Amino acid sequence: MLDPETPGADTNPTIPHWNTPGDEPLSLEKGDGTHVYDEEGEEYLDFTSQLYCVNAGHSNENIIDGIRSQLDRIQYVSSAEGNDVRTELARRITDIAPESLSDVYFSISGSEANESAIQIARDYQGASTVLSRWRSYHGSTYATGGLTGDSHGRLSVESHATTTNKTKFLPPLGGSQSPFDADSPEELAEQAADHLEYVILNQGPDSIAALVTEIVGGSSGAYTAPPGYFERVQDLCDKYDILLIADEVITGFGRCGEWFGSETENIEPDMITFAKGVTSAYVPLGGVLVSDDVASYLRQEGLSFGQTFAGNPLACAAGLAAIDEYENLMDNVRRLGPVLHDRLESLTHHDVVGEVRGRGLLAAVEFVDPETGDPVFDPRVEDGPNPVKEVIKKAKQNGVMFGPGRPAFQVIMGPPFCTTEEDIDTAVTVLDQTIDEVF
Repeated sequence: MLDPETPGADTNPTIPHWNTPGDEPLSLEKGDGTHVYDEEGEEYLDFTSQLYCVNAGHSNENIIDGIRSQLDRIQYVSSAEGNDVRTELARRITDIAPESLSDVYFSISGSEANESAIQIARDYQGASTVLSRWRSYHGSTYATGGLTGDSHGRLSVESHATTTNKTKFLPPLGGSQSPFDADSPEELAEQAADHLEYVILNQGPDSIAALVTEIVGGSSGAYTAPPGYFERVQDLCDKYDILLIADEVITGFGRCGEWFGSETENIEPDMITFAKGVTSAYVPLGGVLVSDDVASYLRQEGLSFGQTFAGNPLACAAGLAAIDEYENLMDNVRRLGPVLHDRLESLTHHDVVGEVRGRGLLAAVEFVDPETGDPVFDPRVEDGPNPVKEVIKKAKQNGVMFGPGRPAFQVIMGPPFCTTEEDIDTAVTVLDQTIDEVF
C-alpha cells in the first residue's frame, strides 16, 4: 500500500483502456435505461450503450433476474464440459441466425471470437491467409489487431509483435474518403468488388482461408456498403473457396434492426462472430456461429484450443434473458433508426458536417474541411488538438456520451434499444449546440 504522503496515493490504481493521457474518465456508479450516473449523481444520456453493447439498456430487471436464478444453480462449468443453459443459449442463437449457421463455439469477448474464427478457418481450409478491409476494427489481441485496418489500432499492437498471413483490401467507401472513382452506388459496388477479386487473384486463391468483414462498419465509421456489394463478395468467396466470416460483434443481436446485420444484406456467411450485445454486456460472452460443414469438421477432428471462461453459465443465462428482451425491443430499433438518421441529417447545416451514415441504431457523423471536403482534422497525418475529440468531450460535459470513430474525424453513436424519440432529440440537440461551441 502507498504511504498517504506518497504522490499518487489517493489516485485510482486502475489503468483505463483506450486511455488518452490528460483525460480523466468518469466514475459511473449507477445506470437506468438509457442513462448513467457518476459518483456525484450527475446524469448522462448514454448514447453509445457504453461500448455499443448495453443494447437492452441499464438495469434491465429481466436480465438481472436471469443471472440471479442461475447463481442459485451452478456458477461455473468448464468450457470442456456440457451445461444445460449453455446448450439452450446455443440453440436459441442458431434459431435466430441465418440458416447457413448451425453450431456455436463460445468465447469470452469479440477479440477472442475473431481469434477463434480465423484459427478455425485456417485449420478447416488448410490455408493461412486471411483477407480483411482497410478502415476496419476486429480487436486488440495480436491476431485481431493485425486484421484491423485502422492504423491507430493496428500499429499499437504490431509495433511489438505481428502475426503473418494477413492481406488488406479496400472498403467500398463513397464520398471524399473513397479510394474509388464511381458516379453511383451501383458503380462503386462494382469497382470495389472488382478490386477485391484482383486482390484474391494476386494473393493466390488457394492460399486464402477466409475473408473477415464487418457488415456495417462499427467504430470504424458506421459506413454501409453500396447495394449489391455484399452479394458480389459472397459470390467471390464461393467462387474461390474462401470462407466468409462476418464480424458482427457490434451489429449482432438487433443493432441494425434484424437479429444479425448479415440479414440486412441478404447473405449467409460461413461464420459469424459475436459478443457485446449477446448478453447486453451484463456478463462477458462472445462466440462464433459456424456452418454445418465447419461444425462437422470440428466435431470429427476435435479442438486443441479453448478458453477458460467461454460459455460461462451466468453469461449464458444473461444471454437467454437478453434475447427475450430483444424480441420486444427490436421493433423500437426499426421504428427509431430512421428517426435518428433524419435528425442527424439536420446537422448538415454546419459547414463542417460532412457525411451522415449508418443503419438502425448505429450512426456516424463525419467532420470535414468545408473548403476541401477532407477530414477537418486527420489524426493519421496530423498532430495537435483534435476538434472532433473536443466535441465529444464537451458533449459529455453537457450530459450526452458519444464515441470517437476510427480514425477520429467522426462521432459514433449507438444508443440502447430502449431509447426514445425524446432521447434522440436531446442527443442531437446537444451535438448541434456543441458543434457550434467548438467550431
